[in-house]
Amino acid sequence: MPRLRQSGLPAYQLIPDLLAEDLQRGRLAPRDRLPPLRELAHQLGLNYTTVVRGFAEARERGLIASRPGLGSYVRGSFIGLPLRAGTGAEMTMNMPPELADHPVTLRLQEEAAAYVSGTPIPDLMRYRDAGGSKRERGVAAQWLRQWVSHAKAERVLVAPGIHSVLLALLSMLVKPGQSLAVESLAYPGLKAIAAQLGTQLQPLQCDDEGIVPQSFELLCKSASIGALYLCPNIHNPTTSTLSLGRREQLADIASHHSIPIIEDDAYGMLAPAVPPPLADFAPGLTYYVSGTSKWLGAGLRNAFVLAPSEAATLRLAGALRATTVMASPWTAGLVTRWLESGVGAQVLDAMRAECNWRSTQAREVLGDLGVRTHPQGFHVWLPLQDQGAAAREGAEIAFALQGLGVAAVASQAFSTDRMPPEALRLCLGGALTREDCGRALRAVRQAVLEGVGPAVGTAAPLRAG
Repeated sequence: MPRLRQSGLPAYQLIPDLLAEDLQRGRLAPRDRLPPLRELAHQLGLNYTTVVRGFAEARERGLIASRPGLGSYVRGSFIGLPLRAGTGAEMTMNMPPELADHPVTLRLQEEAAAYVSGTPIPDLMRYRDAGGSKRERGVAAQWLRQWVSHAKAERVLVAPGIHSVLLALLSMLVKPGQSLAVESLAYPGLKAIAAQLGTQLQPLQCDDEGIVPQSFELLCKSASIGALYLCPNIHNPTTSTLSLGRREQLADIASHHSIPIIEDDAYGMLAPAVPPPLADFAPGLTYYVSGTSKWLGAGLRNAFVLAPSEAATLRLAGALRATTVMASPWTAGLVTRWLESGVGAQVLDAMRAECNWRSTQAREVLGDLGVRTHPQGFHVWLPLQDQGAAAREGAEIAFALQGLGVAAVASQAFSTDRMPPEALRLCLGGALTREDCGRALRAVRQAVLEGVGPAVGTAAPLRAG
């Protein structure tokens, strides 16, 4: 609204420019629905005809489209990350720190060399059953028993990344006409999958502790829910961990209404101890999903899923085969060797220590700004409502920080209820060194309190994470 008031251009000419800017900065995403024209005209204090002309200009430029029954919506493919030497995703993906100079990295290298040299090449290049080999599933089950004591190889599948597991689960569990119950702030990749499948998301009320069980109960009574999705440990983006009491309540409600649970535990292994998984309280309904992307390496694309029964495992194997065919024998076999040899556990210990150092730095630099961290997490959540940046939106600050190489993402990217708090998720991992991490945190502090000034902008660019 301030831009409309201050611009010398007619409002109908400025509207397409503002839409394009919102797309670039992440305030809008492709396929987002836009408000009805009369409602928007009222909100902006403009004449209805002016808004109609503005939207017509936006359609001419290919920014928006309209369909009967849907109204106007943003055009374009759902994901269009720019590539910079193959690393364009780094600005938005939440990646663990790289342990490049740690002794355990040499062990990884040695084990990888031994694996490749000792395995017949044809064995690494054949098609295989979806879900991994018997050996890979057995090792995965043994690894998962650290968090889910009843994990068995017969109910564990190996998949090419957690994202592929979520795609298969949504396609299998959420039927036409049903919705997926989710947290009000959720993994953006899940939003992308839901949009691709045409799955409606039903946001649940959350507080600092996570999902409010009563909101899930009300939703189960008022809508057709295909499944509940949640990230209970070191939540992305807020870093919260769901309490034991709430896990029990959510599992009871799901059991009462026979709602399958998708428990995305991508971050749970980073903490030395977490409450028991929902899979313990609703074992007949819960699909427990874990992986290696948040502690071993994001590019490995290796994940494990524990299904609630052998019959469900077979169904999920079929869904994985239909959507992603199989996990690569190269990465699945290599991860299996690392876990068997014990080097995987050594990497996890080293990752926990590194994350602890980085989260401590975040608290020291941003603690007085209300930053939320987990001791072994590598992302932090920074509320902006009470900061000197209150007059500026989180998306603007994130955009400015990304220009400095700081991996900041505004809360809008995670919102499922279109009412996100003004906040930033900051990733302190990826290729950021410890020195880079300190500089990034100081740049965040300056951007929030003072704006991005020349002193920060002229510094050497930080590597994205």
